[in-house]
Amino acid sequence: MTKRKNILFIMFDQLRHDYLSCGGHPHLHTPHMDSIAEKGVRFSRCYVQSPICGSSRMSFYTGRYASSHGAQWNGFPLKVGEQTIGDHLRKLGMSSWLVGKTHMAVDHEGMERLGITHDSIVGARVSECGFDIYARDDGLWAEGPDGFYDHRRSPYNEYLKSKGYEGENPWHDYANAGIDEEGNMASAWFTSHSSKPANIHEQDSETPWLTREVISFIESRKGNDEPWMCHASYIKPHWPYIVPAPYHDMYGGNQIQPVVRHPAEREDPHPVYEQFMNNAVGKAFSRDEVREAVMPAYMGLIKQCDDQMGVLFKYLEDTDQMKDTMIVLTSDHGDYLGDHWLGEKSLFHEQSAKVPMIIYDPSPEADAARGTVIDEPTEAIDLAATFVEFAGGKVPNHIIEGRSLIPFLRGEKPEEWRDYAISEFDYSATPMAVNLGLKPKDARLFMVTDKRWKFMHAEGQKDGVPFPPMLFDLENDPDELRDLGRSDQHDDILGLMYERLGKWGRRNAQRTTKSDDDIDNMRAKSRRKGIVLGVHTEDEVDPEITVKFRGPAKPLPANDG
Repeated sequence: MTKRKNILFIMFDQLRHDYLSCGGHPHLHTPHMDSIAEKGVRFSRCYVQSPICGSSRMSFYTGRYASSHGAQWNGFPLKVGEQTIGDHLRKLGMSSWLVGKTHMAVDHEGMERLGITHDSIVGARVSECGFDIYARDDGLWAEGPDGFYDHRRSPYNEYLKSKGYEGENPWHDYANAGIDEEGNMASAWFTSHSSKPANIHEQDSETPWLTREVISFIESRKGNDEPWMCHASYIKPHWPYIVPAPYHDMYGGNQIQPVVRHPAEREDPHPVYEQFMNNAVGKAFSRDEVREAVMPAYMGLIKQCDDQMGVLFKYLEDTDQMKDTMIVLTSDHGDYLGDHWLGEKSLFHEQSAKVPMIIYDPSPEADAARGTVIDEPTEAIDLAATFVEFAGGKVPNHIIEGRSLIPFLRGEKPEEWRDYAISEFDYSATPMAVNLGLKPKDARLFMVTDKRWKFMHAEGQKDGVPFPPMLFDLENDPDELRDLGRSDQHDDILGLMYERLGKWGRRNAQRTTKSDDDIDNMRAKSRRKGIVLGVHTEDEVDPEITVKFRGPAKPLPANDG
């Protein structure tokens, strides 16, 4: 019998698509991630379905668009009842495990309504995006005047304490802080300290720790014939931007990529874009001294991630498991890093919405496609469908909205592949929405992009006038510096994009309990379940259909009244 294969689903948080050497970075060499591209397939136009951590991840895990699963912002719960890759894979005999971050919020109200307890097997999985937990650590153990951002127990903090790092929160005090000239803590929340080495032994920092946890998980599966999917979810290179020696000074100012922005972007900008340029992070990353401090640290964090991939991949080779393991390298979104006068993520420029997507399929059928680059529009939700097909199942298209990438991995072109990708962003919880005077229902953005054009629609209005669209010509303006959304020369393109957005908006996203096959089967038997309508006489239909409605009349019972 052919041995069933495993899946190692690796995600880095806030990793830009162009900050790998295989993605085109001229100075940041990532040979270990590149090796997976050489052995597999790199998708050069992969877009997340929402450019914010929690919402994007919920789309990855469900295979559904953000407006389908509903968890459209960090802290918005994934509602009870949404099926995830773990649910789909378990039906196929494959377990689903988490090592690292999910950024999921639990639907406590929904669980209580249905009587689901957190300490049950079902409750634990509903609370964790459908994963079984080997080690969950979202890596955001920041404490403010009102307490911690995340109230769960941090296994990474517990590890640091076991190694002798003192205090309640060594995640911050050591892993994400340096030491200043006076011997004081230099917190990486202040970007002026990003160039300092983190005050931690490199082997104890977050990325090596998580790699050891992943290897420990794989070791724990020895002797168990059940195939597994492991979501190895790294917090880095996400902020705080600081990295331990020797990575903190590997890159200098001459290796920082030129910032992609133009003063014209600030002249009469789109109102929503203007709000994000003028928020605290946008203003910070518009300052050269911020970029000069942060960029080498960001690059160092990525280099450390790549080195740890070398450790992980060597382990797989040494234990003869590489030949039986699908490997996926991706990110939940990018990072503006000052491009377009922006910081963080949240809008739809390539720096934010496009992510690396590299897949190694160990199957012999994939030999023909090794080392290829696919330029077709792909979406993060395609991974869920890919995993189901790889595990030997049929993709439940009435639930999973993505499409399997297996044909591309096998050197084939799927029939009727999509012409464009979709992303959406609900920013109703932000100060930017408040500044614009928007009701929560209107603070929403939508992106449609193909190989030539990038389009954004904004719900809502300003001063009684609906927000205009944004439009970029990716062929003639690949840096997306000239917004053509208000140009009267592009009405045909804008019309096409609105037509696509409308077609996508009319998709059947909520009929998740009946597949098309189920409905076809119901159609075939619609007159065989007792109801016959529109028939005038018995001979108008097959006698078999009406057999229960014919025959001698039944005698009346005695009338006792």
